[in-house]
Amino acid sequence: MNFKDYIRVIEDFPQPGISFKDITTLLRDAQAYKAVIEELARLLKDKEIDCIAGPEARGFVIGAPLAIALGVGFVPIRKSGKLPGVTIEADYALEYGKDKLAMHNDAIAPGQKVLIADDLLATGGTIATSINLVKQLGGEVVGAAFLIELLELNGRDKLDGIEVFSLVQY
Repeated sequence: MNFKDYIRVIEDFPQPGISFKDITTLLRDAQAYKAVIEELARLLKDKEIDCIAGPEARGFVIGAPLAIALGVGFVPIRKSGKLPGVTIEADYALEYGKDKLAMHNDAIAPGQKVLIADDLLATGGTIATSINLVKQLGGEVVGAAFLIELLELNGRDKLDGIEVFSLVQY
């Protein structure tokens, strides 16, 4: 299946010069969505993974069903102030400022093998921050999986040599 056929490209969103890759058109097609999860699971089936962590919100859309497909748990990574328990946090840069991502401080056990999953790898900032959080808790990041990778932004260069799996490249 050619997943690009299901991804809508919206020019000049959210600002002029940006070519936004909209996955909502893929998600609404049950067969395409299922095929994405199955293909990522096929690529990852031989990796030793104890759990998957995904940043909100689209990391939940890819990471949670992928966790089910692989028979492992899912750990949400949220923006600061959104999790109810004791958390750890890490700053990350936005285009016009900074924000923080958080995880529960007991979400990952030391030595657990963690895969990071999200819809898109762009500049790598959110994923590098997610990796940082997992490592703060003693987890071992064994890879990062994406539906889309924007190659020209070189996001994988920020991921400290973590193995990257992506289904669609632009």
